[in-house]
Amino acid sequence: MNLWTSLEPASATVDPGGSTTVRLRLRNTGDVVDEYRFEVVGPLAPWALVEPQSLRLFPGTTGTVALSFSPPRTPDAAAGPHPYAVRVTPTEHPQATTVPEGNLTVTPFTEMRAELVPPTVKGRFRGRPRLAVDNLGNTKLTASVRGSDNGDQLSYDISPSNVQIDPGRAAFLQTTLKPRQIIWIGSKEDRPYTLAVQRSGATPLDVAGTYVQRSVLPRWLAALVSILLALTIAFVMIWRAYTPHVDTTATEKPQEAAVGTLPPLPSPTPGAPKATAATAPAPPAAAATQGADADTDAGGAGGDEPGEKETEAPERTAAIAVQQKAAEDPGTSHICYRVFTRDHGWSDAECDGGTAGTAGSGEQITSVNIAVSKSNGTSSNAMVRNPTATGQYFPYGWSSAVDGADNYAGSTEKGAPYMRGFTIEVDGGNSTVCQTTYVHNDDWLALACDEPGNGLPFTYAGTHDNDPWIEAVRLTV
Repeated sequence: MNLWTSLEPASATVDPGGSTTVRLRLRNTGDVVDEYRFEVVGPLAPWALVEPQSLRLFPGTTGTVALSFSPPRTPDAAAGPHPYAVRVTPTEHPQATTVPEGNLTVTPFTEMRAELVPPTVKGRFRGRPRLAVDNLGNTKLTASVRGSDNGDQLSYDISPSNVQIDPGRAAFLQTTLKPRQIIWIGSKEDRPYTLAVQRSGATPLDVAGTYVQRSVLPRWLAALVSILLALTIAFVMIWRAYTPHVDTTATEKPQEAAVGTLPPLPSPTPGAPKATAATAPAPPAAAATQGADADTDAGGAGGDEPGEKETEAPERTAAIAVQQKAAEDPGTSHICYRVFTRDHGWSDAECDGGTAGTAGSGEQITSVNIAVSKSNGTSSNAMVRNPTATGQYFPYGWSSAVDGADNYAGSTEKGAPYMRGFTIEVDGGNSTVCQTTYVHNDDWLALACDEPGNGLPFTYAGTHDNDPWIEAVRLTV
């Protein structure tokens, strides 16, 4: 052995996001001048820097090398001890390579992030947002979640209410919001609320959201019913007040009196012939026939006028298509859908696994039209390209429709952003809907379904990447 090494200190501590330095001392115990190369090996190698990377020593002389460790403040830098080693290779005697070992302890840190998806939900009797909690620290995160609002206007059902999340992972919590009072008639009301993510011994992380409570009966319907009721009452009162009452004093005369008052018959004139059936004038049948023919000609001429126009057929939306499906097969649930592209507008409506759109065409979908039967309606939300970041972006909010009615996600306006995907649920999240989409420059994604029994009442159809878009859709229920 022609080399002596020593790490000072052999054990060190460093905070994530900071740095620490360890000295490696070495002495050339041989009898020739030698040059040594240094390399840090082990899991800490990507975070280590050696200065200088090589050192030339004369026999009997000592040199020092600085090892700097700078672990990032991310979940990758796990808390706890991490052994490492430095490979020292002599140039003159490569077979005499030395590997001194040391230990570096990374201190723990906690950091988390929470987000409501979507931040605003609408409903008459309940709302179902999801809370995403990300553990950005380097230790396991244990937290509980509770909801609150001003005036105690909402009740909260959070599942699960306590979570344990490994470093670098995320957990999704299903939240059900229920208003304590139902709005039967009137305008919608905004109910701001807060979900607090509480870690032991730390300040809670508050996530704000809004529940838009709609009335059971729309305001215009209540006004219409009031107007019709008032008109009905007014009509009945006017009818009862102004109905004419007719009395008569006429009585039936006796038969004898009527016979007695008949005028006498005139005497026949001498020499005048009596009228017989043969000499009686005939009815003007020819004239009547001529008038009927004239009317027939006039009607025939009127039917050929060029001013008449043919009636245009109505647009075949997803609702019309699903109603036709339900009429043909009323015992089965059906789902129909179509897509809107920038270049060609609305596609034909497809049903029960058919392809809406054109796979591989490059056309960008900006809106989806969906309708169901025997599934208690649909709810959906479009995720479009985020113009400022690569995260999720739901600019339109949730939309919903009852059985047999059209539900639209996205936008058909000129210049609307293309869709990366959309979220869909049926039967208020209690029935299963399956989907697959064709992603631009990729292929058909694997078939995916929601899992109502496992806390996943809806499914996301599309890609989470920011740049690609969906070109075609297939849905089944």
